[in-house]
Amino acid sequence: MTVNDDVLLVHGGTPLEGEIRVRGAKNLVPKAMVAALLGSAPSRLGNVPDIRDVRVVRGLLQLHGVTVRPGEEPGELVMDPSHVESANVADIDAHAGSSRIPILFCGPLLHRLGHAFIPGLGGCDIGGRPIDFHFEVLRQFGAKIEKRADGQYLEAPQRLRGTKIELPYPSVGATEQVLLTAVLAEGVTELSNAAVEPEIEDLICVLQKMGAIIAMDTDRTIRVTGVDKLGGYRHRALPDRLEAASWASAALATEGNIYVRGAQQRSMMTFLNTYRKVGGAFEIDDEGIRFWHPGGQLNAIALETDVHPGFQTDWQQPLVVALTQATGLSIIHETVYESRLGFTSALNQMGAHIQLYRECLGGSDCRFGQRNFLHSAVVSGPTRLQGADLVIPDLRGGFSYLIAALAAQGTSRVHGIDLINRGYENFLDKLVELGGKVELPGKTLG
Repeated sequence: MTVNDDVLLVHGGTPLEGEIRVRGAKNLVPKAMVAALLGSAPSRLGNVPDIRDVRVVRGLLQLHGVTVRPGEEPGELVMDPSHVESANVADIDAHAGSSRIPILFCGPLLHRLGHAFIPGLGGCDIGGRPIDFHFEVLRQFGAKIEKRADGQYLEAPQRLRGTKIELPYPSVGATEQVLLTAVLAEGVTELSNAAVEPEIEDLICVLQKMGAIIAMDTDRTIRVTGVDKLGGYRHRALPDRLEAASWASAALATEGNIYVRGAQQRSMMTFLNTYRKVGGAFEIDDEGIRFWHPGGQLNAIALETDVHPGFQTDWQQPLVVALTQATGLSIIHETVYESRLGFTSALNQMGAHIQLYRECLGGSDCRFGQRNFLHSAVVSGPTRLQGADLVIPDLRGGFSYLIAALAAQGTSRVHGIDLINRGYENFLDKLVELGGKVELPGKTLG
């Protein structure tokens, strides 16, 4: 279902119960689609979710001459990059502001065409995610970059060359940029302090299937030996562990019981440990994970987000909603995005007791501690939440507001729900399937 309406009415107080399915990870699928640009033969990607980020990348690929069509199986895409071509600047610019993924087209387009154009970029406003570092990386590979009024124009007068790069922080986006550029660059690229999230490993699997030579060391170092040519790939995307955790938190906050088909234990172990400490229950089988509230009181916890294998920042916001129902004081220390706790002001309007702090309240100091950011929180619970008017600030914060509205007494009006389509496939249909009382004014759901 495509949702154009921007306001959702949520009638809270009903536990979410039933079964939903998560498909391929939002943080892998669009990047694997970009990787298809590097190949000399068609690629097949399975388990693709119907989300806005996928549609954006599909559009950008088609603008550059890549044929994209459905495969034989549901959720499969076949991408043929045989006739890659330059795209019209105005057409590319039409996608500007809807996603940050266009920045990852740079390396593949420089390899295929010798040039690339990147418009201004959007994405969720949860803290600084500077793109300057992406361009600096590309310069180190040998790209020439010219800043223009409508974006950045890049050229590769000669074949890009491997280089040594050390990330100041293990950024997922910067790691993806290096991988997608290094695989066809001449010589060896050594990336230190790389991100090692499961989605990064899955992207490496995709590139290896295409013919890339990539080695991962235990010290966050990735070495890429450039090759002259890559082929296509056939790959099934790993499931979205971030969406699975969001539904798990929804089960906890609403005192519900949700079976998340497709969820996998291995990539969620850190989350599952924390879920159990809070008092949530789960049961794992070969097809998915069942999450439920077992009754009784929930436990307050101390929680610190971190890069993988730590507690993921995208897990934090939905779980904080559940922690408003825990007994005692929970302490949250956000170390990945400096502005990610801003969403809690709306929870306070609903009756939560959440205080933000500039100090590092976790077990260690972090890079935000001396920079005046409200990046720690103390959640006092349990508190009864009341329906309210809510404006969605970002993707995970938006889903968290839905959880809060579903757990609250009374009716909430949630504005800006289209943003949730960026990363949650058919989320309204899933809410209805789980018994959530939601309605789009003037439309029938389910």
